[in-house]
Amino acid sequence: MKFRSLIIKNIFRNKSRSILAIIGIAIGAAAILGLGLVTDGLAASTQQALTAGAADFTVLPSSFGGHGSGGGFGGGGGFGGSSAFNGSSGASFVSAGQTIDQSTLNSIQQMPGVETAAGVLRSATEINGTSQPLTLLGIDGQDLSLDDVQVTNGTAFTNSTQIILGTTAATGLNKTIGDEIGIDNQTFTVVGIYETGDYMSDRGAIISLSTLQNLTNTTGVSQILVKASNGTSPTSLSSQITQTYTNLTTSTSLSGFNRENNGIQTIESGSWAITLLVLLVAGVMVVATMMKSVSDRTREIGVLKAVGWNKRRILLLIIGESMILASIATVIGLIIGVGAVEALVNSHILHGIQLAFSVNLVLEAVGVALFLGIVGGIYPAYRASRLAPTEALRYE
Repeated sequence: MKFRSLIIKNIFRNKSRSILAIIGIAIGAAAILGLGLVTDGLAASTQQALTAGAADFTVLPSSFGGHGSGGGFGGGGGFGGSSAFNGSSGASFVSAGQTIDQSTLNSIQQMPGVETAAGVLRSATEINGTSQPLTLLGIDGQDLSLDDVQVTNGTAFTNSTQIILGTTAATGLNKTIGDEIGIDNQTFTVVGIYETGDYMSDRGAIISLSTLQNLTNTTGVSQILVKASNGTSPTSLSSQITQTYTNLTTSTSLSGFNRENNGIQTIESGSWAITLLVLLVAGVMVVATMMKSVSDRTREIGVLKAVGWNKRRILLLIIGESMILASIATVIGLIIGVGAVEALVNSHILHGIQLAFSVNLVLEAVGVALFLGIVGGIYPAYRASRLAPTEALRYE
């Protein structure tokens, strides 16, 4: 009988023993694949939830006057390096120092890895007929979420005659939805009240970017809010922009990135702890099964050694059987792993988690299964190869 045929025959000769070994290895493969799918999906979903809507970083002129570099508008200081624009009604606008030209904004919007890049113009003025100062932000309505602006009452503006007020500004001006505000030579209708959670930002008002550019006779923007596309590192994209445009700098929330990274690392650490525990149990099960196999076949091994089989051939026999069992278990484990996770997702137990399939994850599961097969067979095979033929033949 050929060597390979003997290996296959030995596997199917004791079905219960082989099934136990397959179950142990399949559990390891299913654990790696299933937990990997959940962990990668949870990490991706967590990252998406933490960064949903908001810009990943802000692009600013290298010399940005006295304005703060953080998010929001007004929280970082006054409008340094200002210039005034006189309107027909005598109102003046003060803009925040140096601006970024429109061509640069267009170029950044077209850069690979950029999902969205929105121009923002910041200014300050007074309400017509009052001495009440008002901080103005110009940004397109569809880009409000990039600056963490949430309209809590009413709607966002849709044309050049509409305005939304921060909660603090609305209270101070005693304005609500439907009221009108005069700025320069134009009258705006309040269509929404927004909130950012920042006191200085909520003291302001927002109109469309083009409207504020027209009012201030400005063609550029004060800053650019950038959101990286999925799969693109915001840090790498930020570095690429500053290397391409030496007159620009970027500002990111390091604390936000650190919290996000720490949260994802915690998820991954917990998953690996569970996976290692499952692998330990599966490994013990495989080794115990293969040891029992060798013990049951002591007399058979003695006969093989008596007819001339050397230690190396006995070793290859046991490891070969283990590898075939591992191969069968790998396929079963992959099917069980994917099927179990899909069932959990479809039953909405894993609500909000999108499975993250990847080739690397499948290769990891296959590698673990084969590793368990090798490890599970090495020690029993070593024990078998060292049995003395006379002792093995006397074994009952």
